[in-house]
Amino acid sequence: MAVGSVAEHDREDRRIRTQRRRILVSGTIGTTIEYFDFLLFGLIAPVVFEELFYPKTNALVATVAVLGTFAVGYLARPLGGIVFGHFGDRIGRKPVMFITLIVMGASTTAIGLLPTYAAIGVVAPVLLVLLRFIQGIALGGETVGAVILATESAPEGKRGGYAGVIQIGAAAGSVLASLGAGLVAAMPADDRISWGWRIPFLLSAVLVLVGVYVRAKIEESPVFKQAAAQTPRKLPLIAALREEPKACITIFLCVITETSMLQIFTVYVLVYGAQELHIENSVMLIGVLIGNVVGIVANPLFGRISDFVGRRIMMATSLIIGALYVAFVFFPLLATRNNALVILAIAIPPAFIQTMLFATEGSFYAELFRSATRRFSGLGVSRQLGGVIGGFFPLIAASLLAATGTVWSVVAYYAAISAISLTAVLTARETHRETLA
Repeated sequence: MAVGSVAEHDREDRRIRTQRRRILVSGTIGTTIEYFDFLLFGLIAPVVFEELFYPKTNALVATVAVLGTFAVGYLARPLGGIVFGHFGDRIGRKPVMFITLIVMGASTTAIGLLPTYAAIGVVAPVLLVLLRFIQGIALGGETVGAVILATESAPEGKRGGYAGVIQIGAAAGSVLASLGAGLVAAMPADDRISWGWRIPFLLSAVLVLVGVYVRAKIEESPVFKQAAAQTPRKLPLIAALREEPKACITIFLCVITETSMLQIFTVYVLVYGAQELHIENSVMLIGVLIGNVVGIVANPLFGRISDFVGRRIMMATSLIIGALYVAFVFFPLLATRNNALVILAIAIPPAFIQTMLFATEGSFYAELFRSATRRFSGLGVSRQLGGVIGGFFPLIAASLLAATGTVWSVVAYYAAISAISLTAVLTARETHRETLA
């Protein structure tokens, strides 16, 4: 090989490595911002929203209203999956990631500026629901785009590790949201209600500026550029549903439990622990915080392990352990009302159980689709439709508890959806050694 060719090859190799690092950094930062914005609502809602945005009724009605507003964000995500998935497959991953980041940041900042029910009456909860809906649309594109870009840009044999790095953002965003909610919960009641709750939402604007700056330096996915040049699709979603229905169904069924797992261990536990067991909100948030700090390290580790042992075994293990944990460890430890045991019960899932699932699903879901020209659309819609059902877990759980008077009804529901997701995983093909196209 000529000297010039060697030098040119080295420059191209350095450029590729640099782009891969930028994609990982930008995807992680963007995912951090998105999860911070989205989860902040759920963590702060039980602390202040019931009092500020809904008329004074009985406690159950107010709780259901708050949890219903939280669930609206998941209801909007399929729309985001359709819209952003279409353009992600038509014009590319990079421009879509810019738009989702800006929309999420703007809607979250606007929540921090909202007048309350006392100031403008019923318009306040209406605006809150609308902004939550917009958040959901943005997240419907972001959670898919970032991990697809990382997976498609990864070297062969390392896709799980790359996708796992992106999922650091989910843990980091949860940490930041927990810190923000914890600071709000620790404030004097008058300060918290009058102005303190607004601060974490307004800080979103600063985080978005950082994310936009980083994302300006990334390039489009090489897998997408090659596939789009050869087989352009006018309606990629229709192509995905028609040509790869099993992939769509598998993802849909898996995401039901994936999302419910996040809800039961991060959002519903705050409501259940405070109202049924009278545990201090600040104690439970410590558990969320500790678990996600560990998850920051565990995500890329579990993702990389899936490159060796396979995706299905990692996901199946997480689903089985998660169902057993909810039934025989989680609620019993909460019932002790011992602060140390409560923190331990809440910290273990985001540190290990749900992290094993989250770190693996990014690469697994993307790999289930055999073409980059329909991957974003098929994955986006399938994932977000499953997320709708999973996103309503806190509302369903609260309703089951109210109707039956026993937490075992919640355990039974979680076990049932876990069994459905486990079946979907076990009947899917293994993908970790396939070549991505």
